[in-house]
Amino acid sequence: MTDSEVKHNVTKSGHPKGLYMLFMVEMWERFNYYGMRALLVYFMTSAVIGFSDPDAFKIYGWFTALVYLTPVIGGWIADNYIGKRHSITIGAILMAVGQFTLASYGFIPARMALFIGLALIIIGNGFFKPNISSIVGEMYEPNDPRRDAGFTIFYMGINVGAFIAPFITGYVGQVTKTSPAWVQWRWGFMAAGVGMIIGLIWYLVEQKRFLGDIGLYPVSKHKTPEALAEDKPLTPEDKDKIKAVLTFSFIAVFFFAFFEQAGSSLSKFAETSVFLPTFHFPAWLGNFALEIKASWFQSINPIAVVILAPLFAKMWIKLGTKGKEPSIPLKFAMGVFLTGFGFLVLAIGSMFLTPEHQINMMWLVALYIIHTCGELCLSPVGLSMVTKLAPAKLMSMFMGVWLASSFLGNLIGGYFAVLSAKLNSMVTFFSIPAGILMVFGLLVWAFSGKIKQWMHGVN
Repeated sequence: MTDSEVKHNVTKSGHPKGLYMLFMVEMWERFNYYGMRALLVYFMTSAVIGFSDPDAFKIYGWFTALVYLTPVIGGWIADNYIGKRHSITIGAILMAVGQFTLASYGFIPARMALFIGLALIIIGNGFFKPNISSIVGEMYEPNDPRRDAGFTIFYMGINVGAFIAPFITGYVGQVTKTSPAWVQWRWGFMAAGVGMIIGLIWYLVEQKRFLGDIGLYPVSKHKTPEALAEDKPLTPEDKDKIKAVLTFSFIAVFFFAFFEQAGSSLSKFAETSVFLPTFHFPAWLGNFALEIKASWFQSINPIAVVILAPLFAKMWIKLGTKGKEPSIPLKFAMGVFLTGFGFLVLAIGSMFLTPEHQINMMWLVALYIIHTCGELCLSPVGLSMVTKLAPAKLMSMFMGVWLASSFLGNLIGGYFAVLSAKLNSMVTFFSIPAGILMVFGLLVWAFSGKIKQWMHGVN
């Protein structure tokens, strides 16, 4: 099947059939990643590894930061040497091996298993993450109006996998005081690894049928006349747009630093300070008791994305037809402000926390839902922003700059989470990001006019 045939081999909804094949691959890869992430801090602070909370938060911060840095290198290697398709295969294998290495504690020293496993996942993610997204884009013509909708469908696959994963890996792997005897951390990591193997097998079996030659060869071996014509000096307008990209990336550092507390300080807060009820089912259902796991809270964000993303998309379209859609700077301001407001809600809930009394889990649920609204205002808009503003010949580099904002944010977030173990008051801890983000969001709103000037009419 030629590239043209792939692009015209569409479903009833009008999208290339390969999109849904990649949807499933990405769903299983995110199952693999988020399933492991849901357990990581708990595992590192358990008796198996024995790290203190501050040390675990720092390691978590470095891990999630490097996960967003290696795709820049993986994308460059794919473009210049091995092609996107082979990179995806290599990345999937490395991530699966990384999960099984995490599960190998007891057979090899536990901390050795931890660090080797995380290193393999970081490297594998670098090969996998940028290249599968690029292939989705290559299935559409450059100005195809279906492209944005296609990426929305693909984004849903990410969040379906992220939603399912913590329930399964948390149930079979999170060791708690009331866990059955058969529950061990290793089963959670193994479940995540099996998910990646399922996705890899699906990809290897179906890729040729649905993708043809798309992504099979390095880009450097297929220079187009358009690409060669891009080598010209930057104009003053280009330089202004670069200022806007750098400004948005700077704003995103603050967003990601606090949004990514989900896997560190908020995970420990859920375990120690939130009342986790146990639901008892009647005899006709086997007298089954279901204990809510702290790791399950990390499923709230992805399921909220699946539910709310179509509503946000419809809202932007409706406002756009009326000429009232917020500009990109205003959407960024809203994203940052809402994330701060979510922390304010949890700071208020933490006022009811005492040594004898845990707070209702709905306070934490509310934070995750508000944070999801903030994410939908900023994160998808950021990817679109880079493709609209960055000069064509520097597109990959500035996509790397955008990913670097996640790298810095996650790194800062890991060190900020250490404060949760040092401060005596969780009200104070949650009030810090609440104040920083809400004030910062208002500042972005105040300077949105200047940023729009740099954008030269790009919406």
